[in-house]
Amino acid sequence: MNRKDTLRLVSWNVNGIRAALGKGLREYVESELPDMICFQETKAEPDQVDTDWVDDLGYTQVWNAAQKRGYSGTSIWSKLPIKKQHLGIGVDEHDSEGRVITVTTDDFHLVNVYTPNSQRELARLDYRQQWDIDFLDYVRKLNRRKPVIFCGDLNCSHQEIDLANPKSNRKNAGFTDQERAAVDQIVSAGFVDSFRQFETGPGHYSWWTYRGGARERNVGWRLDYFWVAKRFMDRVVDARIRPDIMGSDHCPVEIDIAIKQSQT
Repeated sequence: MNRKDTLRLVSWNVNGIRAALGKGLREYVESELPDMICFQETKAEPDQVDTDWVDDLGYTQVWNAAQKRGYSGTSIWSKLPIKKQHLGIGVDEHDSEGRVITVTTDDFHLVNVYTPNSQRELARLDYRQQWDIDFLDYVRKLNRRKPVIFCGDLNCSHQEIDLANPKSNRKNAGFTDQERAAVDQIVSAGFVDSFRQFETGPGHYSWWTYRGGARERNVGWRLDYFWVAKRFMDRVVDARIRPDIMGSDHCPVEIDIAIKQSQT
């Protein structure tokens, strides 16, 4: 399918958008020109970032910064018209960290999420479990009205195939039984892991520790996803991970959506 017949959506945890802009993020956007881009872990207020060039490329920007400066945060840049936008999920306990943005287009809701990390020694696992329940409740309600696509860093590898060393990480943050069970609930709620519809093999990761040359050796984790409402999956024509794109300890993940005839 020709690129002009599709919309390209991107999700990327940039681990500090100001740093990533100096490490290839701008070049990636200018060369690829995705239709919608979801960033996680922006770690910035919008007025701290030079984005005049983003406006020049025709993107509308939506930002959700954490109350704590330099922490967490999300942003969506869209070439598609945005009918509505919403920050957070409507739960005060969760909404101070800038972790969720929802934008509504003619065809779907796009939800950008940066899921809390359970942290070392699972210090935040209890909070994370409540987050998982509340976030899934939020997207399920949205999905009743219009198909939902939600993407971002879920801070969990779902299956053993999704990380290089599953046995040694069984009880570590990002691969606990509790976190993986929460992803099972996403599947049960009628959402599809789009990447696994196109690639069922091992060795595909979206995050690598900076230590020990892990990225060069491809010792990584798949933490970044596009989850798509089952009834919308027939519009998804491709999904991929882009380990060739540098600039963060995560790489971008992408999906292509067929454009309805009426949209062309």
